[in-house]
Amino acid sequence: MSKQQEKRDQAARAAWLYYVGNHTQQDIAEQLGVSRQIAQRLVAYAVEHGLVKVRVTHPVSACLELAESLRSRFRLETCHVVPANADNADAAQRMIAVAAAEVMERHLLADAPRVVNVGSGRTLRAAIDQLPDLDRPQHRIVSMVGAIAADGSSNRYDVALAAAEKTRSRYYLLPAPLVADSAEDTRQWCHHRLYGVVADLAAQADVTFIGVGTIEPGCPLQVDGFISEKDVDDLLAHGAAGELIGRPIDAQGCLLEVPLQTRITSLPLKPMPSRPVIAVAGSVAKAGAIGAALRGGWLTGLVTDEACAQRILAAIN
Repeated sequence: MSKQQEKRDQAARAAWLYYVGNHTQQDIAEQLGVSRQIAQRLVAYAVEHGLVKVRVTHPVSACLELAESLRSRFRLETCHVVPANADNADAAQRMIAVAAAEVMERHLLADAPRVVNVGSGRTLRAAIDQLPDLDRPQHRIVSMVGAIAADGSSNRYDVALAAAEKTRSRYYLLPAPLVADSAEDTRQWCHHRLYGVVADLAAQADVTFIGVGTIEPGCPLQVDGFISEKDVDDLLAHGAAGELIGRPIDAQGCLLEVPLQTRITSLPLKPMPSRPVIAVAGSVAKAGAIGAALRGGWLTGLVTDEACAQRILAAIN
């Protein structure tokens, strides 16, 4: 995408928020991560170049309406919906990744030292790949999940390590497998001194980025060797709608009380978080899982695609 097109897109967003969403220029500046003066110029640019008539004449306007609906319905602080073809999952993932990278960059560009928690997921990893190289050695990147599978192999989608490499930040590995062999093993892993050090640091996080996963035959947790086919069948029998950092949730976003839950070593998330927790995930196939995470109040922000947003909103109407 050219810089000119990026400017038109940004101007369209600013114009929609101003003329349709009734936001102040200060609100727009905060949502877009720019100064108030730039927000004012973007609105003026949209008017001068014919993007504003009776409504914003730009394809992104439909996505802005969806984002506003999701933000209002689920009390989100941040929501970005990208235009995408529901039949082209790869293209949708790329667009989500680009939008998510912009959100992440705003947090990572901070000069003050920040603790950044990072979960897992292919789309979240794609977003990291879209980040420019940043020199932020003052930040600390914390992995919320163990990246070791049952056979001892490591997860190639270790998102936190990729984020640390992109930003030259310090990297804190969670010293545990994602799924332990038993509840007793989980207790042993989680009571290790180094686990406690990482957990204490994660509790201070200024922002958290996570993915949202599905629970179904052939889901990433199964394909990557973290859970078995039997685990998947058991979770579905108990009404699993999705997972957050490996922890299965039901359709209302509540943690499932199943044996697998006692074997997960991921750092805990809290519903109704006081600091930003932003999910990066999309596709119609994930709409149920993302909707469950939203209903459970686990998120303050979401970056997703148009088809997924439509499905989530349709499910509550």
